Amino acid sequence: MKTLSLKIILLAASLWLPFSVYAAKNILVFGDSLSAGYGIAVEESWPSLLQQELKHMHSGYGIVNASISGETALGGRQRIAGALQQHQPAIVVLELGVNDGCALQYRRYRGQSGQDYRGRPRCPRKVLLVGMRLPPNYGEPYVAQFGNMYPKLAKKYRIGLLPFLFEGMAPQQFQPDNLHPTREAQPQLMRNVLKE
Repeated sequence: MKTLSLKIILLAASLWLPFSVYAAKNILVFGDSLSAGYGIAVEESWPSLLQQELKHMHSGYGIVNASISGETALGGRQRIAGALQQHQPAIVVLELGVNDGCALQYRRYRGQSGQDYRGRPRCPRKVLLVGMRLPPNYGEPYVAQFGNMYPKLAKKYRIGLLPFLFEGMAPQQFQPDNLHPTREAQPQLMRNVLKE
């Protein structure tokens, strides 16, 4: 899993948000099948439940769910600028990376050093990075490296971090593929995101 694509998404968000933060009260959910509501009705997905909760709270915020099942960090990198321009969000909830981790052998991007980002605007806490974990059968070193990627990126860009989207979920709250949460699990996912 190359972290460069996630870094570029975070950098794009940091460059856009300072100019648009007062333009709208949209929360852009930008993720993969875990946020797109794979295998369940869209209105039962955690972003839809979050919209209902925010409305109940009279927050004035609206959810724009730009998540796509199967999305990767590279695909997200190609879409993020257009999504930011179109929706002008005040907050971005970024949930990407697990598809990359499942498909590729995790390795650091070697052609780009952290110094290349010095002097650029820091990402405000208006971005929430949603962390994920890989199953243990991928091997402990690989799983650990993947899991450590999210806190490192959050620290580097000084953004919010939800360490693990599935926190508090029971094994029976997954669909038969053992990857995607059931309808019954969506309120827990929504609460995990909301508390951050």
